Amino acid sequence: MKLVALFTLAASAMYAGSFAGSEALDAAVEEAIEKGRIPGAVLVVGHQGQIVHRKAYGNRALVPRREPMTRDTIFDCASLTKVVATSASLMTLFEEGRFRLNDRVTEYIPEFQGGHSQITIRHLLTHFSGLRPDVDLSPPWSGYETGIKLALIDKPVAGPGERFIYSDINFLVLGELVERLSGERVSEYSRKRIFLPLGMKDSMFQPPKSLLRRIAPTERTGRNGPVLRGTVHDETTRFMGGVAGHAGLFSTADDLARFAQMILNRGKLGKTKLVSPLTIEKFTTPQSPPDQHILRGLAWDIDSPYSSTRGELFPVGSYGHTGFTGTSMWIDPVTQSYVILLTNAVHPKRGQAVTELRGKVATVTAAALGIDVQDVALTGYSETIVGAGRRRDVARNGETLTGLDVLEAEGFQRLQDQRVGLITNHTGINRLGKRNVDLMLQAGVKLAALFAPEHGFAGVEDRDNLEDTVDPATGIRVFSLYGKTRRPTPEMLKGIDALVFDIQDVGARFYTYITTMAYAMEAAAKAGIRLYVLDRPNPINGVDVEGPMLDADKTSFVGYYPIPLRHGMTLGELARMFNAENGIGARLEVVQMKDWHRGDWFDATRLPWVNPSPNLRGLNATLLYPGVAMLEYSPNYSVGRGTDAPFEQAGAEFVSGRDLAEYLNKRLIPGVRLYPTVFKPASSRLAGKEIQGVRFVVTNREAFSPSRLGIEIAAALEHLSPGSIDLAANARLIGNSAVMDAIKAGDDPRVIQQRVDEELRPFLEKRSKYLLY
Repeated sequence: MKLVALFTLAASAMYAGSFAGSEALDAAVEEAIEKGRIPGAVLVVGHQGQIVHRKAYGNRALVPRREPMTRDTIFDCASLTKVVATSASLMTLFEEGRFRLNDRVTEYIPEFQGGHSQITIRHLLTHFSGLRPDVDLSPPWSGYETGIKLALIDKPVAGPGERFIYSDINFLVLGELVERLSGERVSEYSRKRIFLPLGMKDSMFQPPKSLLRRIAPTERTGRNGPVLRGTVHDETTRFMGGVAGHAGLFSTADDLARFAQMILNRGKLGKTKLVSPLTIEKFTTPQSPPDQHILRGLAWDIDSPYSSTRGELFPVGSYGHTGFTGTSMWIDPVTQSYVILLTNAVHPKRGQAVTELRGKVATVTAAALGIDVQDVALTGYSETIVGAGRRRDVARNGETLTGLDVLEAEGFQRLQDQRVGLITNHTGINRLGKRNVDLMLQAGVKLAALFAPEHGFAGVEDRDNLEDTVDPATGIRVFSLYGKTRRPTPEMLKGIDALVFDIQDVGARFYTYITTMAYAMEAAAKAGIRLYVLDRPNPINGVDVEGPMLDADKTSFVGYYPIPLRHGMTLGELARMFNAENGIGARLEVVQMKDWHRGDWFDATRLPWVNPSPNLRGLNATLLYPGVAMLEYSPNYSVGRGTDAPFEQAGAEFVSGRDLAEYLNKRLIPGVRLYPTVFKPASSRLAGKEIQGVRFVVTNREAFSPSRLGIEIAAALEHLSPGSIDLAANARLIGNSAVMDAIKAGDDPRVIQQRVDEELRPFLEKRSKYLLY
């Protein structure tokens, strides 16, 4: 109690004329009162750990008689209940390991059945469950148990993860989840675990009659009935007796300020530690499906260029919530600020919008705190949405210099006076299309030997066990690293002082050039010679990272080290990671590119495109490759090898192209459409057989996820032709047993994708240490 008193006293002292925006804030709120949009309000602004503005305005009641607003007025918080009570309660339970976000709700609430079996706790918290906005209120009903039953049997109107539907039913179920996990109703659990520890003495459900005089009334019931005062305004919650996961909380601006400061302090307030910083970060950063442009935290609305709050000018990346009665709380971690505006705009009747007032308050506050909303927005957007990398410049035209171009500009000085072995193929050209072999020889580099990866030195072979050859232009011997051995042997390295690796990668985990590089690093380390990696762009950009992660027991030539399917790294960055994390210990030197940005696709570099292998015939096929190739080890399935469009089409004898295209198009996979086709491979799997399949058209590469497409294809084939695809045969490509098990079990691919993305965080943290650009 002493701590609360000190907080209130400090807040009062801070307010007296100390905030540059106070006059403008007063004017904004008073104008709204004069125009009859609100009867009154309490406004609190916090910045860098201090309350800089705290004031009550107007009246808290207009009927049956006027009552002045006071700073300790208790408000019906409406949907602020979702974040302050229900989500906050789940934060503590999550911290205790009582549930995982990707757990199905039915694991804890078995009655949540019917079309709900694929809905996860994350879907509920982000409003991507597909459930309707609210349960039916007609015919009238009553009782907490009845309300929960109606929520548990409600039928979704969309698939989980398919689209955003703001739904109170989600939080009715989450309130029940709190009770199933803790043994206490959300009202009692939040009081004990959230409100009391934080000193929120006026926060509660079902406030007692002794507090009625301090409670702001809301709407009049009926034409001439009494106004609601101390009784929750939300009808569903009222039918349930005043307690629900989506509404029912009453609180004051001071209490909510304490809660907001705890969030900004990353789980602490004073000596009280509610949860860890990692839990706060988890709940307040984007958790909505990665293919959706609407950003939602776990209950929190996160501001973005697409958010409904953009009209209110909060910095992008800030987060908060609003309530129907006129309440709102917004928090900006970048500037360590919060704005709490509490009104009872539905008093004495609903119909007045407070959006304009919220916008003015946000604008004034930002200006007074010196926040450049546009600058903050740009920074927040890049960090929030991109997440895995750095800011993306869309449609940039660059003048990228590869590592080869950089070495050439230096006159290949780093390689002089050494006998060099060059690991390369037809992709090893400079930005003018000249071969690295010729450039090095012209500069006086002593090329002692050449080494070629899969597909050979000329990049045209599509078979195993390639033999050693000779470069016809120079007569230099070319050792095959895709024949009797896939590693440089001591005999091959005899007399060589340094190895140089210069090959264009494609950005997918199972592309074998990665492993060839890693094996060369191991051989160089054993031989005690230096290895140079001449870096080149990741053609499908260095920002997007997608699972599945490779299981540690599935490493192979198509998966050297546990990384995701789409790693978002350059070969130079991967070399740095392998060298350190896999303990290779090579004398590694990466020759970095110049003017390459992480967000660049290959067409932004102005470098000449060379097909990296015989079956990747353009950037479109290269983007599709990580997903489409996930199933290519299936003996009865073709990914288009031996046709004019490898990896841009797929099919099999058991496939109906029309049925598969129709099924996958109904899945609304972002950024891609499909149409049925018929093709006859001239070579590779199903050679000479006319088969049905589908053709892939990437319509939006920024929204498209190859990983999602690959999982969707596998799930569709399992659904349409159960058992037809041998997933085990593709274990090294899919790389993840849990994903294969989920596909076999019939899990929704959206849910599977959410799970694999959740598992990326440790990799992203590791990856960040090795990024060069």
